[in-house]
Amino acid sequence: MLELKQGDITTESADAIVNAANSGLRGGGGVDGAIHRAGGPEILEECRKIGYCPAGNAVITTAGSLKARNVIHTVGPVWRGGNEDEDKVLAQCYINSLSLADVKSLQSIAFPSISTGAYGYPVEKASRIAMQAIKDFAEHRSGIRSITFVLFDTTTLNSYEKALNEIMQ
Repeated sequence: MLELKQGDITTESADAIVNAANSGLRGGGGVDGAIHRAGGPEILEECRKIGYCPAGNAVITTAGSLKARNVIHTVGPVWRGGNEDEDKVLAQCYINSLSLADVKSLQSIAFPSISTGAYGYPVEKASRIAMQAIKDFAEHRSGIRSITFVLFDTTTLNSYEKALNEIMQ
């Protein structure tokens, strides 16, 4: 099941929520800061032990005091005009997050719109990449039963709905 909704990802009670993290896994602004603030110091403590996550990869930690059981941290690309493999790296964020959830036998996962905040990725382009990555992953394998996109504003939600209709036909 794939669901799109507007809201606050920190309130989701999925097996895992995905954090649009920075490579140092230290918390920051946007979704990353909100998850760290809402989840408490346990998340940062585990992130410090991991130390680093390159763009496109994903790691998993506890969710601290969040409703979710785990946080999957993935590092999206900074938008640099589309000439530095940003599309490929963004798709890998989704694929690697889903793969990690699958390996951990998680059945529900919630995503934000990765890289479209401070990293400047165009939402229309990012939403299509996200939907295609979800479709590609689901076609090959998965024990994941529920994928939710929790999107912060109406503009982003509308873009993801359009991409869903175009790609998941």
